[in-house]
Amino acid sequence: MRTETAPLSVLRHRDGHHARVTFEELFFDLVYVFSVTQISHELLHNLTWMGVLETLILWFAVWLGWQYTCWFTNWFDPENPKIRGVVFGSMLFALVMASSIPQAFGSRGLIFALALCCIQVGRTALVLVMLPASHALRRNYARMLGWLSISAMFWIAGGLMEHEARIALWLIAVLCEYVSPMFGFALPGLGRSQTSEWTVEGAHMAERSQLFVIVALGETLLASGAMFAKAQWDGSVVSALLATFLGTLALWWLYFGTTHRDASEKITHSDDPGRIAAYFHYIHAILVAGIIASAVANDLILSHPHEAASAAYIAVLVGGPAIYLLGSAIYKKVVYGHITASHVVGAVVLLALVPVAVRLDLLTIGWLTTVVLLAVSWWDIWSLRRSRQAAR
Repeated sequence: MRTETAPLSVLRHRDGHHARVTFEELFFDLVYVFSVTQISHELLHNLTWMGVLETLILWFAVWLGWQYTCWFTNWFDPENPKIRGVVFGSMLFALVMASSIPQAFGSRGLIFALALCCIQVGRTALVLVMLPASHALRRNYARMLGWLSISAMFWIAGGLMEHEARIALWLIAVLCEYVSPMFGFALPGLGRSQTSEWTVEGAHMAERSQLFVIVALGETLLASGAMFAKAQWDGSVVSALLATFLGTLALWWLYFGTTHRDASEKITHSDDPGRIAAYFHYIHAILVAGIIASAVANDLILSHPHEAASAAYIAVLVGGPAIYLLGSAIYKKVVYGHITASHVVGAVVLLALVPVAVRLDLLTIGWLTTVVLLAVSWWDIWSLRRSRQAAR
C-alpha cells in the first residue's frame, strides 16, 4: 500500500480552486530572463538571414525547455521536495544552456545540446520513476520520453557536427519536440495520448504563459534602460527612449489590457482544457518571438537613432511588432473564437511601411511602428468599451 500511495504525493492537490504559481516556479523563471537576454543579443549581433535562422532554432530550444517544465509543474507539486529538486536541477541545466547560446553554433554546440537533453529527457525519466505503473499519466510520459529521446539524438548529433549539418539536425530536433504533442506523442506499441485525458489546471497554465510574457517584456525594458544609460543623452536619444518605451507599453496593453482574464476562463471552462492549453503554448512561442525581435529593434533605435535603415534593420523594426500582432490575433481567436480585425489591420499597415522605411532613419521608423501599435491599442480599448456597453 505504501509503495502505491507514496508517489502520488508528488502530484498537485486539486480542490477546484485556482492553483497558484509557486515561488519555485517564479525562481525557475529567473533563468529565462537571462535566456531571453541571450537570445536577443544573439540576434542583435548576427542580423543576417542565417543569423535569424540560428536564433529561431535557439529560441525554440529555450522555449521548449520552459514549456515542458510548465506542463510538469501543472501536474506535479513544485513544493514537494522531489519535484522541487527536479525543478532546481532543470534550472541549473537551463543556466548552462543559456550561457552556451553565444557559441551554440560554434565551440559550445555540444554543451548546449547536452544541457537541453538533460532538462527534457532527465525530467521525463524521473517522472516515470516516481509514478506507479497504474497511474494515468505514466503512459503519456512514456510516449513523451520516447519522442524526447528521439529529439535528443538529433540535438547531440548536431552538437557534434559542423555548422550547416548542425542547423539541419537541430531543426529536426525542434520539430520532434514542437510537433509531437499535436499527434499525442504517438509511438508504435504505445499508442497516442488524447488531450481530453490531460488533467490541466487552466488558470495556472494561463498564468504561467502570462508570466513568461512579463519576463520577455521586462527584458525589453532592461535592455532599453541599459542602452539609454550608455548613450550620450541628447534630444534624439530621449526621443528614442520615449518611442521604445511607448511601443513596449503598447505590447503590454495588447496582451494584458483586454485578454488575460478571459484566457484563464477559456481554459478552465473548456470541454478539452488540455487542447486549449497546448494551443496557448504554441501561440506564445510566436508572441514572445515578436517581443524578442522588438527588443532588438529598440536597441538599434537607441544606439543608432539617425542611421539609415538597412534591409536587416527594417526586417527587425517592422517584423517584430508585425509578428507580435499576428500572434496576438491568433491568440484572441482561440480565446474569443474570432480574429481581431485591429491586429490584422495593424500588421498590414506595418508591412506597408517597408517600402517607405528604406528612405528613413531608425528613429523615424521606430516612431511609426510605435504609432501603429498605439493605434491598435486604442482600437482595442474602443472595441472593449463598445462591447461592454452592448452587454448592458
